[in-house]
Amino acid sequence: MIGLFSKGEYIVYGMTGVCRVSDITEMNMDGISDTKLYYVLEPTGVNGSRIITPVEGNKNVMRRVMTSEEAYDLIDGIEEIDSLSVRDDKQRENCYKEALKTCDCRECVGVLKTLYLRRQDRLSRGKRMTEVDERYMKKAKENLFGELSIPLGISAAEVEKFILSRIKAAD
Repeated sequence: MIGLFSKGEYIVYGMTGVCRVSDITEMNMDGISDTKLYYVLEPTGVNGSRIITPVEGNKNVMRRVMTSEEAYDLIDGIEEIDSLSVRDDKQRENCYKEALKTCDCRECVGVLKTLYLRRQDRLSRGKRMTEVDERYMKKAKENLFGELSIPLGISAAEVEKFILSRIKAAD
């Protein structure tokens, strides 16, 4: 086995989200005597994009996409996941960013819950969502729905509707 992941496998790569390992290759770099192995990753949401990252010593979180059992467990437990506790509006963006950097789907759900509640509050007071909130809601949805789409066997666009129907069916 070369590295932790195999060619053709879907993985989660940092805040980029789901990527397919399209290749595992050696790269000879000028000035470096050792030959290192690199993953060639293709982000699923961006056509034609590639990321080349070292197999060992990578600073980004890399993990396998969840299984279908883990996906259903996550969805069925969404109501028990807490929203984030943001103590200071000045730290709000950092709080979102740190949660998403963990690549933990439960943290991603927490970000989405926080942003949904904040949106509802702001709308009730006649205000719009802030640009920061909109950006992180989009990123959290892309990452969570992109990952869930693989084990559920549906498109990322269908994931939100699937989650809502499953939660309503459980009530």
